[in-house]
Amino acid sequence: MIAELFPHPDGILFFEIFWDQMEANDGIYVIKGELKGEGPWKVGDYIINLLGCQGTNPDLAEDFSQWQMYLQSPLSDYPSEASRLALAREHGASI
Repeated sequence: MIAELFPHPDGILFFEIFWDQMEANDGIYVIKGELKGEGPWKVGDYIINLLGCQGTNPDLAEDFSQWQMYLQSPLSDYPSEASRLALAREHGASI
């Protein structure tokens, strides 16, 4: 599941949910290939879909719900936008 998404010269760079709770550089990936489509999207051999509603993806929906609760928690120390952009640039994002 994608938490943050950035353009990358080789395709896309993304941070998975809870990436900030993992060891440094874990949960950060580059998918090589041209981004195609208008949703669902295709990059290389991967297809990117929006999370389905009304029980179509119950396991993913639960993960997403936990992610949202984490982001909204007053105790969350999720990195600032500037920090996220700087990290994306460190990983080669085209931003």
